[in-house]
Amino acid sequence: MVFEKSACIEPMYSELPFLERFQAAGRDGFAYVEFWSWTDKDLDAVRAAAQDAGVGISGFNGDAELSLIDPSQKQAYLDFLKRSVDAALKVGARSVTIHSNGLGEGGMVLNSYPELSDTVKLCTMFDTLRACAELAEASGIRMNLEPLNITTDHVGNFLATTRMAAEMTRLIGSPMLKVLYDVYHMQLNEGSLCDNIRAYGDQFGHVHVADAPGRHEPGTGEIFYPRVLRCLEEAGYQGLIGFELIPAASTAQAVKAIQAL
Repeated sequence: MVFEKSACIEPMYSELPFLERFQAAGRDGFAYVEFWSWTDKDLDAVRAAAQDAGVGISGFNGDAELSLIDPSQKQAYLDFLKRSVDAALKVGARSVTIHSNGLGEGGMVLNSYPELSDTVKLCTMFDTLRACAELAEASGIRMNLEPLNITTDHVGNFLATTRMAAEMTRLIGSPMLKVLYDVYHMQLNEGSLCDNIRAYGDQFGHVHVADAPGRHEPGTGEIFYPRVLRCLEEAGYQGLIGFELIPAASTAQAVKAIQAL
């Protein structure tokens, strides 16, 4: 199976002005693009750039600095998520990505909430995710819940394992609430990539690819991506493969490595 590809055009194509990255990604064979934030974008210009380039928008982050695990933030979180859904509808995006903790500059975890027990964090996340699923079902915009690595990029993040994310989405049981499985993050946190894909792949709504360590293109680190992709196929995954990576040398070289897969 040949998976459709999405390029994250925040770290990729960074040598170009943002709106020119859509055309560049389309020329390189990406059917979709994705990006991190929407509040700093001209949404009309983004929609036009995607349409002109003939590419879809797979998604962007939907929760910014707000947290799924802080009970005092539940209403503010959902209010902002509704704005993110409106933005997704405006630009024609398929999904928004959501996280357990609020993230700041460079993905830094803003608050790990040491004063809250794991019980409070879990119950709050579950309760808020149910409301997220309702919003997703009403709007047609999927929510993808992403565990992050806590070793390197997002120290203090609560949601750190495939199992916790997938068990949450299974319990809620909405087809519009799935897991964003980031192979790079999960290699750093837990390894056992193929075992986890077999166990939880039915819950994946989107997959992110970068090699580890370094977060560069496949072939620069320790992950054997041909086997990972075969395992995703065997698990029945039919979604997009999103290349959220920092080119080791240049975007052009990273694209060659992607095409070699």
